[in-house]
Amino acid sequence: MKPEQGLFQFDFDDYHAVLGVPITADTKTVRKRYLTIARKLHPDSLSEAPAAEARQASEILSKLVNPAYEALSQEKSSTEHLLVLKLKGQSLRQSGSPPAVSSAAAQELIKASYAEAAYRQAVNGLAARQFDQLDAVTSIMGELSELNLVYLYRSSLRDDTSAQPGTASARPQSTSAPTPASSNPGQATVPSPRHSQSAILESYINRAQEYEYDKDYSRAILELREAVKAYPTNGPCHSYLATLYLKAGQATMARIHAKRALDINPKDEKALAVQARVDKAGSGSTSGAAKATGPKSSNPKSSDQGGGFFGLFGGKKKS
Repeated sequence: MKPEQGLFQFDFDDYHAVLGVPITADTKTVRKRYLTIARKLHPDSLSEAPAAEARQASEILSKLVNPAYEALSQEKSSTEHLLVLKLKGQSLRQSGSPPAVSSAAAQELIKASYAEAAYRQAVNGLAARQFDQLDAVTSIMGELSELNLVYLYRSSLRDDTSAQPGTASARPQSTSAPTPASSNPGQATVPSPRHSQSAILESYINRAQEYEYDKDYSRAILELREAVKAYPTNGPCHSYLATLYLKAGQATMARIHAKRALDINPKDEKALAVQARVDKAGSGSTSGAAKATGPKSSNPKSSDQGGGFFGLFGGKKKS
């Protein structure tokens, strides 16, 4: 099958783009995705489709999908492929500028604050419709390939800025802001504390967003708790943690971290939204309890116990 002519041409050895999985996907994810595609393109699934469409599906499956799965499912070839990707990422980093991309998704990923979660979300969005229209399959593969290029570029920069002090940096230094080491060619370049802190904080948030995407809020919360321990005055961390607590149904903790975020920045939109939702849920719970219990709701203890999302789980009634 020949590459499609258009904006999003790509190297057909980009097996992750062919299958529509992130570069970080494990073998289990790769196999699950392959089986989904194979079922969709199998002749039995297209028994009522026109003969030309069935032939096209068979060609995509045999010439693109099967070779990609074979490469990523075998340990040796998969390891070699990942090594090639790593080298490509290093090459992109040394170029000193982001890769030239055409798709809107890839251009947005270049500027995304937290590349890991943004990348995964973009890949999953394209993969969901990748094989819906066979004529557009290779075009979507091209968009996925561009996302992969940008992700490799962003990952290489992150690895560079999070390098341990004393190790040489391969990232080109800006001529507008030379580091102290630039006056001594024999001295290793040391990442600035600001860059190192940013890389560490981004790693916490990226992992939290990954868990949030999977609706594993408890693990996402653990990541953000570590982040706020390390950076207690970072308002966005507190507001993000507040939103996670809210999703996990822990209104009290959500309120605490929203308040902390607002103490740091009174205009923090996420924190304001969390605070409004918690207040609304709390007032709704209180009014509901008043209707159910009548005059007894005037007892301060009965309205305070387990407020917010826990209004239904108050203390035991006194005999």
